[in-house]
Amino acid sequence: MLTAKEKGLLSALEPRAAEEGIEIVTIEIVGAKRAPTIRVYVDTLDEATGVSFDVLSSAQAWIGEIMDRIDPFPGAYTLEVSSPGIDRPLRTLAHFQRFAGETAVVKTVEPIEGRASFTGALAGIEGETVLLEVDGETLRIPYGNMKRASIKGTYDFNRTMDPTNE
Repeated sequence: MLTAKEKGLLSALEPRAAEEGIEIVTIEIVGAKRAPTIRVYVDTLDEATGVSFDVLSSAQAWIGEIMDRIDPFPGAYTLEVSSPGIDRPLRTLAHFQRFAGETAVVKTVEPIEGRASFTGALAGIEGETVLLEVDGETLRIPYGNMKRASIKGTYDFNRTMDPTNE
């Protein structure tokens, strides 16, 4: 699910992230080859606190220092550090297990039963296989066939519009 370059950057960042109590959810390199954007999605290990502005600011500083030291691209690049957001990417088998019960969108490299895009409830993992409940059936998707996966974010607008909810 990550390119070789993204895997290299992840390996460079993970030791410091562990020291900081941060999880690198995923890394994306997007945009022009001459001046790409490196997106680093971070989360805290403490789900109760989440990703605050202070956490993002601190992470931006130390990630920027590491990027300057390893200089991943000759010339200019843009570094973006953010929370994973409502459509949280799923990168590791542990992510698929952790978010069991959530609705996920999964795109595969090779089609399964004629399809390469699935939306369903995560039902965990079995070894190197992700279990996804789709249309009342359990679909087994080999982790190695994953192109991209994320939580399908939902938001209850009625809850925020109801003045009795505090």
